[in-house]
Amino acid sequence: MLSDGNAARNRAMAPPLLHLQSIALTLGTARLLSDAELAVGAGDRVCLVGRNGSGKSTLLKIAAGLLASDGGTRFVQPGATVRYLPQEPDLSGFADVRAFVDAGLGPSDDPYRATYLLEQLGLTGAEKPERLSGGEARRAALARTLAPSPDILLLDEPTNHLDLPAIAWLEAELASLRSALVVISHDRRLLERLSKSIVWLDRGITRRIDRGFAAFDGWRDETLEQEARDQHKLDRKLVMEEDWLRYGVTARRKRNVKRLADLHTLRERTRQAQGPAGGPKLAAAGADISGRQVSVATNISKSFGGRTVVRDFRTRIMRGDRVGIIGPNGAGKTTLLNMLIGLAQPDEGTVQMGASLRIAALDQRRESLDPKRTLADTLTGGKGDTVEVNGQTRHVIGYMKDFLFAPEQARTPVGVLSGGERGRLTLAVALAKPSNLLVLDEPTNDLDLETLELLQEMLADYAGTVMLVSHDRDFLDRVATSVINAEGDGKWQEYAGGYSDMLIQRGERVPSAASKSARSGGTVSIAPASATRMRKMSFKDKHALDNLPKQIAGLQADIAKAQRILSDPKLYARDPKGFQRASDALNAAETELAGAEERWLELELMRELVEA
Repeated sequence: MLSDGNAARNRAMAPPLLHLQSIALTLGTARLLSDAELAVGAGDRVCLVGRNGSGKSTLLKIAAGLLASDGGTRFVQPGATVRYLPQEPDLSGFADVRAFVDAGLGPSDDPYRATYLLEQLGLTGAEKPERLSGGEARRAALARTLAPSPDILLLDEPTNHLDLPAIAWLEAELASLRSALVVISHDRRLLERLSKSIVWLDRGITRRIDRGFAAFDGWRDETLEQEARDQHKLDRKLVMEEDWLRYGVTARRKRNVKRLADLHTLRERTRQAQGPAGGPKLAAAGADISGRQVSVATNISKSFGGRTVVRDFRTRIMRGDRVGIIGPNGAGKTTLLNMLIGLAQPDEGTVQMGASLRIAALDQRRESLDPKRTLADTLTGGKGDTVEVNGQTRHVIGYMKDFLFAPEQARTPVGVLSGGERGRLTLAVALAKPSNLLVLDEPTNDLDLETLELLQEMLADYAGTVMLVSHDRDFLDRVATSVINAEGDGKWQEYAGGYSDMLIQRGERVPSAASKSARSGGTVSIAPASATRMRKMSFKDKHALDNLPKQIAGLQADIAKAQRILSDPKLYARDPKGFQRASDALNAAETELAGAEERWLELELMRELVEA
């Protein structure tokens, strides 16, 4: 267990409410946990992170006392109460939702708290379990878990199947609680707002740092890179397949500056096409855009049973756009999406589809996966050992590596893959299909953070158009060139940019991404959108924005040079001092590059907000 020294000493002074030590667990022949630790003190805010299949949910079940470990100890302070939210709540055996929630209350718990939570979560308590949607079942489970006001809350993917209003409410509710929190979630924005400590579960062991989740990416990359350097010093091979799988995500992140620049370019084009928010959405079609339009909706409306879910909506979606559709559950997001891609007809208005469209949809339920087929056969369709992606023929093993699969998994039956691995395979299958329009309905559900990063990279590389429904605010900020938001009463409005851009254009309050506050684990400040827009760029800011790309390119060249020197496996034995000089130079250049990239991103965001 690794930790910051001062915070570790502080925790040692106050006995934790819950403490797992040296936890080990073997499932079948696989060692899932070997030396895992989790300490939770009063008021702690801990996010538990790691890849799908790393054992996060298993460790949380052990913490909840629902699963016994093969080795190690579990200690809970006498009198401390622990409540656990599972990923898949089971309401069977209960007459209605209220009975399910009341069953979680203790003798001293306030039943009015349960009533309040049900009302806030949009439930009456009379709903029958067998008729609940996934989102309603999740809301019922949240009410049952939060009603007792326990000392420790263990939450496994609490935002799954929730819409944006429910996520915002849950975020505020959890922030107001005195209970200690341990949260597993793929919602980066939720983790950044709530967490004060990170426990990273990796290869069966845990590492801890007492900083907010905003510090995770840099900490993880630094840890993995230090491991690589340590291995090199021991004259071990650096470039192994396992290392590639582990460090590939880190390497891809180095391209984020270019990715963001490309995204800004697309967003700027969207703004120019749309004009100011709230203004006309369609420009006169001409010969110059022939063949570039994907979907043009003109005054479309749709009603069900007397309720209008889409009212007089207009938009034009062009090739290369990344359009996010957002709104509360039941607002009609999927209905609008189906009309825009030609799968449903509007009651009024018209939808003109572009020519030669080939649509691929992400099968999030994974029903198309045959559990008996091997991973390689699933990707190739059983036709040889190659797969065609974006018009290029690739060997299936190389394509598997893009999705973090090891070569030896090629002949593994799909049925024995973990849930996270099946999620990555679903992405691989969808993106391997020849298409120029990718349709994603809740693509981020159940994906771990590294797979989310992978999906963002895949969408950045995708040559066609993307239309998606999502409740993940951070994902929308990183991917979307525009968002279509449900405004109520069947009205929809399109905004240029991502989710945060939409809030700014609506004049709503946007959380500041102040890095100092995030890194210190302190409260993230909130600033009015109008104040953000009015901030001016100084001459120094503009000069830095113009010159940072050259500085970044120079640092990347320095890093590449140091990496070439260190790639010699015999360097350390032949010239230890030279190896150390190259290592120090690499560390210094990477640290300076990270600072330069962060500064560039801050200035570029400032520029975009000022121009908006």
